[in-house]
Amino acid sequence: MKSFKKRVVIIGAGFAGLYAAKALIKFPNKIQITLIDRHNYHLFQPLLYQVATGQLSPEDIAYPIRSVFSGRSNITVLKGWVSSIDNEKQTVLLNDFAIPYDYLIVSCGIKPDYFGHDNWAKFAPGLKTIQDALYIRMRILNAFELAERKQNSELLNFVIIGGGPTGVELSGALAELSKIVLKNDFRNIRADQANIYLIEAGTQILPAFPLTLIKAAETALKRLGVIVLKNTRVTGITADTVEMESPSGSRVIRSQTVLWAAGVKADPISTFFKNGSEFKSDNKNRIIVHGDLSADTQGNLFILGDLAHSTGAKGQPLPGIAPVAIQQGKYAAKRILAAIEGESINNFRYRNKGELAVIGRNAAIAHFARINFSGFWAWLVWVFVHIGYLIGYQKKTLVLLNWAWNYVKKKSSARIVFGCEDKDVGHPLPKCPE
Repeated sequence: MKSFKKRVVIIGAGFAGLYAAKALIKFPNKIQITLIDRHNYHLFQPLLYQVATGQLSPEDIAYPIRSVFSGRSNITVLKGWVSSIDNEKQTVLLNDFAIPYDYLIVSCGIKPDYFGHDNWAKFAPGLKTIQDALYIRMRILNAFELAERKQNSELLNFVIIGGGPTGVELSGALAELSKIVLKNDFRNIRADQANIYLIEAGTQILPAFPLTLIKAAETALKRLGVIVLKNTRVTGITADTVEMESPSGSRVIRSQTVLWAAGVKADPISTFFKNGSEFKSDNKNRIIVHGDLSADTQGNLFILGDLAHSTGAKGQPLPGIAPVAIQQGKYAAKRILAAIEGESINNFRYRNKGELAVIGRNAAIAHFARINFSGFWAWLVWVFVHIGYLIGYQKKTLVLLNWAWNYVKKKSSARIVFGCEDKDVGHPLPKCPE
């Protein structure tokens, strides 16, 4: 018997794509889903920095996509690389075959934005993938190993560029790694005397938060020994130096371990669409979407997550964070179901449930509407919110146990350097002890 199920293709199993698929599989008589991702796992990106600093293992924050949908007959999961999208013929083109669709959801990720200085990428890796996190972990740990062998404290200068949540979390975790976890592990160097610089071009770190919480975050960072340089613009990065300018003048910091957390952007529209002339994009290459998150005139192509330029109630672009992507994924599913039924729903509206940022052990800031607080209780809220977002009961339990163990023992077991090979990363090889 001929099937009249609508074919929904979802590209990308991040938060937006995954939650859209989880909502759509509840209607097996109406919808057949194909979910495509170049990896076979869903990655919990907000905790990548903990993999990069040895607090968690990669398996703790990644979950097999097939396991999420095991036993569901109306979804096919494909591990593959989408070469392009023919939006006129309504087909998704992979390297070896094409997949037709009635509705398409595109929720691919983004990459670091070096603001026209792409040559900096090889010296200052960003943090967007598990491969990035493992590479950064290798560079950080090798810096301590090389400093121990050469007895050179200059090798313990670490620079994080970008004072948003990722930069703050990285600098705080790196400070704890050096001052708590590695403190007694070396004999020729003092690991706890590592210099960690957090550089922000703007006047404040964490600009999305109220000023009182920004000050609390700065105090917590300084307590950990992080050197916060605000209103400071990076002008050059080499293999062993970072050049910068501020109102007080120029400065050079010698460092072989520089990490980039200053900005992100998407690939150009032409990378995704064979016929993309009808779409518009912003200066970050994000596709400008309508109020219903669609990008085309037919209303059957939805752009979600980091790839979408979607605006809030006041017209401001929505941030590329997990809560936004999750709500967009759920909304797109509702929109598709309404269209199948010949119904209409209101445009997408993001409901901001609050903002959290962690600085380190017992230190975080929380902003919920008119309620602001910091310190241990904010950190505890951060822990359980992030546990709640993890996919899979086993993952929640393992990560919670890991955090509890590390909290009590002040140690981490995920501090292994897996050789010094430079594969699948695109960054220069960090110097390794001979």
